[in-house]
Amino acid sequence: MLRRIPDRNIWLVFGAIFLLGLAYGIAISLTAVFLDARGFTKTDIGLLASCFALGIVLLSLPMDTLIRRFSAKATLVLALAGYAVAVGAFPFLPTFAAIAAVRFLDGACSVGIWVSCETILLARSDKHNKAFVTSLYAVSMALGYVLGPLCAPHIVALSSMPAAFLLSCVISLMSAVLVLARLDRELPGMSEAHGQAGAASGAEPSASSASILWRIKTACFATFAYGYFQASVVLFLPLYLMAEKGVTRDQTIQIPAYFAVGMLLFTNVFGRIGDRRGHLLLMRVLGTIGTLMILGFVYLDRYDAMCAAVFIAGATLASISPLSLALQGVVTAPRDYSRANSLYNVFYAAGMLLGPPASSAIYQAAGGITMIYHLAALWAAFVVFTVVFAGDDPASRRSAGERVSVPVWNE
Repeated sequence: MLRRIPDRNIWLVFGAIFLLGLAYGIAISLTAVFLDARGFTKTDIGLLASCFALGIVLLSLPMDTLIRRFSAKATLVLALAGYAVAVGAFPFLPTFAAIAAVRFLDGACSVGIWVSCETILLARSDKHNKAFVTSLYAVSMALGYVLGPLCAPHIVALSSMPAAFLLSCVISLMSAVLVLARLDRELPGMSEAHGQAGAASGAEPSASSASILWRIKTACFATFAYGYFQASVVLFLPLYLMAEKGVTRDQTIQIPAYFAVGMLLFTNVFGRIGDRRGHLLLMRVLGTIGTLMILGFVYLDRYDAMCAAVFIAGATLASISPLSLALQGVVTAPRDYSRANSLYNVFYAAGMLLGPPASSAIYQAAGGITMIYHLAALWAAFVVFTVVFAGDDPASRRSAGERVSVPVWNE
């Protein structure tokens, strides 16, 4: 693994994002419980979640400008510090408006972290290892997400709920200090995107947002579908399973663990396969299998079979996200990584923002089965999209013996 990723900066990002995932896991596992104990209604909690997503949506595109102006490292440090401020202040704020403001700041800083990390990783990985690197990035984050909720009850038992949020703040600050002290500032292939040096040397100007979006449209559809699916199933799959399948509340609590384990075990495996065989082809295969697993919730009645379906869904659908990020890195010039990642995260946030209200409306109007069908239809549409635009992946054109019309960067 060290031979495949010799750049120490990539490992530093993995370490920083693991710490951030741990901070996220502690805070997220306690947020709803804390707000409920404070007397906020479920509607209030939903609105606060929308404030978080709105922060992601509105600040995604400006992150490209910040990275070009101040560097990915500076943006990452500021975003980590901003998240620390948001999560540290959260339990001590007295009003709904104040909490909504820090939830918005939480989303804004989070997207700054994601865009910065993704820009650094894509710029520092070669074209043969992009999915391998992005899959390890996803695994690092997921490990923190898994360990954080496991630690949170013990922290609360030993101290208090506000203390747990303060610990999340401290962990995020540790991540910021690690990046500030050890990460290199410059990125390979991106020097022409900063200052006037690139312009003076006659470097090719950056592509327009529209042309970048067209180039990465399959990756954007993938991350939109995943954000929409992820935000919806967390809220409504447990309700559906309890109402339609007779699953107990305690059993539904265990189900997300199967999704996480599937993702952790197979994301890196599929990343390596995608680097060798083509990212978009593998995304299509995984999307097809994941769609069938979603449909399984309509037809499966045994709890163990449903757990197996969740495990496979985690292994397939969760693995699409790092593959789509890697595909984006292959077809986009390094100088455009920050803008491409900003656009990419707009679609992820849009999925998170639209998924819950749309799914809840469908659930209320037509029932849980229709809600499950519409999630399966979303992924089926993505699979069709990957067939129609198969040429977006240069690997598919090479395998067909055609001229590659989509440039492959980092040759």
